[in-house]
Amino acid sequence: MSNGGGDELEHALLQVRALIESTVALHRDRSLQEGLITGIENDYDAVLDEAQKLILGASRSIDIVHARRLGAGERSDRTERELIYGAREGVGVRLLSSPALLDEDYVREQLDRERPVAIRIARVPPLQAMIVDGSSALVMADSAVGRRASLIRVPEVLNTLATLFESVWVRAVPAGERTVFGDHYRAELARQILGALQAGVTDEVAARELTVSVRTYRRHVAEIMTLLGANSRFQAGVRAAELGLLPPAAGPGTERGGPLAIS
Repeated sequence: MSNGGGDELEHALLQVRALIESTVALHRDRSLQEGLITGIENDYDAVLDEAQKLILGASRSIDIVHARRLGAGERSDRTERELIYGAREGVGVRLLSSPALLDEDYVREQLDRERPVAIRIARVPPLQAMIVDGSSALVMADSAVGRRASLIRVPEVLNTLATLFESVWVRAVPAGERTVFGDHYRAELARQILGALQAGVTDEVAARELTVSVRTYRRHVAEIMTLLGANSRFQAGVRAAELGLLPPAAGPGTERGGPLAIS
């Protein structure tokens, strides 16, 4: 099941990475002189120091893209997640995460907070970025020359980052929907049904594999579509793919558990 929108967004984010690198290269002298681009030393604690300064100085908004795994040596007793709680009252915090890096404990933690962090999930290429008040951005990305972290105040780059963040955010899935299936049995049942939809299995065959009536199976499908905010089975599949909920496609030749097999 293809996800054209997700591919477009991924391509756009890759273009942003290229734009950042080209802006640094083309305007290095002017940007350095005017303080519009500042390179961060190759030390993760130094990156977190800059992140903390930005968070504490934020007055309106903090938007974060978290889609890059930490590399070797990029460990600290502090986390960006913990630093967010230092933001002053009234600052809105949004976190955009890739499915693989979503911390579901952190998602659940927001349920008990008076000022929760808004968290959504989308397919994004490896990138860490923090945009504060639309006027500063801390960006960490991997390139051909290795990891590069920069504090950026170049208006062209900031505008591109902000516009892109908004376009991804609007189409991303609220993180709570990933755990909304409830207990392990319901979550596993949902995955099997999504697998059946992905494989194009008829309702009758899928219901028989799950040992439920066709009516019950269709009710489960309708519930899953509602939870995913989907208007069609195809859209449910697209959103499930964005959440990383779809099981691997089953190989041919299996009987029971064939199209519904879960790894």
